[in-house]
Amino acid sequence: MADGRDGEIHWFSPEQRGIIPLNDLKISRSLRQTIRKKKFAIRIDSNFEATIRACAKRNDVWISETIIQSYLQLHRLGYAHSVECWNNETLVGGLYGVAIGGAFFGESMFSQMTDASKVALVYLVKRMNERGFVLLDTQYSNPHLLTLGCIEIPQFEYLQQLQHAIQLDCHFTDEHR
Repeated sequence: MADGRDGEIHWFSPEQRGIIPLNDLKISRSLRQTIRKKKFAIRIDSNFEATIRACAKRNDVWISETIIQSYLQLHRLGYAHSVECWNNETLVGGLYGVAIGGAFFGESMFSQMTDASKVALVYLVKRMNERGFVLLDTQYSNPHLLTLGCIEIPQFEYLQQLQHAIQLDCHFTDEHR
């Protein structure tokens, strides 16, 4: 994470790691209704750069230009991906992260319309389950993620799950590395 927009980049490894168990995503009744109404078109990697830049537009900035350029390179290499919610032809929400083996490391999400980031997360979990992924890493938990089923596990337990997950042969998209 960067310390501000142009700040130094630091490596963080929390003692308690946030994950969302793929079989225990919490979907509220109102979110289910939003999904049923199909308010958003879901796209994968159609505008990765716009997604990460939208995630960077916030007060507590940790996504610097150096971070953005690094993730754009990871995207070009086939590791970083975005799940995007579109309303008509406008990007209104989404998330991005890195897929390695059977692990997806969620980096950030944004929403410009009610429930857009949550719908992206639901689609992410669905896709991960369909493709055999086993670990959704959120790094940290926060009140928003806790409402969606995020839990914290000790670092040693996380590292065990991670070791297993990265050995799996899973593909987030059909374009394999």
